Amino acid sequence: MAMSADRTYRALVGTQSVTLPLVPVSDDCTIALLICVDLGVAFARTAGGELAELLAPLEPEVVVSVATMGIPLAIEVSRALGLDDYVILHKTPKIHLGDSFAEPVRSITTESRQTLRLDPARVDAVRGRRVVVVDDVISTGASTWAALALVRRAGGDPVAVGVLMTEGKAWKDALGIDAAKVVALGSMPVFRPDPGGGEPRPDWG
Repeated sequence: MAMSADRTYRALVGTQSVTLPLVPVSDDCTIALLICVDLGVAFARTAGGELAELLAPLEPEVVVSVATMGIPLAIEVSRALGLDDYVILHKTPKIHLGDSFAEPVRSITTESRQTLRLDPARVDAVRGRRVVVVDDVISTGASTWAALALVRRAGGDPVAVGVLMTEGKAWKDALGIDAAKVVALGSMPVFRPDPGGGEPRPDWG
């Protein structure tokens, strides 16, 4: 879509248009920040339904997502697929999670390294089942890679990664052959500094 003079970016997420703030994450990278939990119930319901429509031919049996941003999407995709269960992976340590199912991860919007965990009590919801991992945005691919690793360690079969938006292309290298599993409602660039000192320039590479 297009960047505006007030440092926002207008993007199309399926059939829905959203205006996203441009937020610098380092000296040489700015992103359009899409946070699903801030866009309301109607947005999540529509986006979840549209994503579920793309995922349905793969016959998923359970939806897995990452707390907290992915929770509304997990609920709406599960509802639209006619599923009554979903599994949430956690980045915040909790006493019941332990370290049996844990993967290190560092996201583009988080300064410190975190650990993604699957509750051991939820392993049976994943084992032997066709799984779709859903999230709002895939950018570096780090969180998605960790989520896929946990699904496989729990004995699940990840048949797709469903996202609202892809951001740039770094995620393709991070996911390797799993990049082919990504299904998205839209795409957007990252933004790099303008050598002339103007507004950041879109970078799709």
